[in-house]
Amino acid sequence: MYKALICCRAGMGSSMLLKIKVDQVISENDFKIKTEHGNLDSLIGFNGDLVIMMEDLMDELKDKVPYAIGIRNIMDKKEIKQKLKKFIAANSK
Repeated sequence: MYKALICCRAGMGSSMLLKIKVDQVISENDFKIKTEHGNLDSLIGFNGDLVIMMEDLMDELKDKVPYAIGIRNIMDKKEIKQKLKKFIAANSK
């Protein structure tokens, strides 16, 4: 089971909507990923496998997290599925 943090700067609007969509994709595809939600401060002490955020944060955070996924369109479940599959393929346990 992978552990993912879904975050944005404030941890309110965009990341909460993103969490809902990611959880839908996880459920629909039986991906073994458990998600939690937070803001950038949640990265302190995060010891999971994956951080999911909006694409605009990628340049700022990609070297500070174990594996990062940047999502361009929160509503695009196809994009989310493709990027989660890529993560799982690269990190098979």
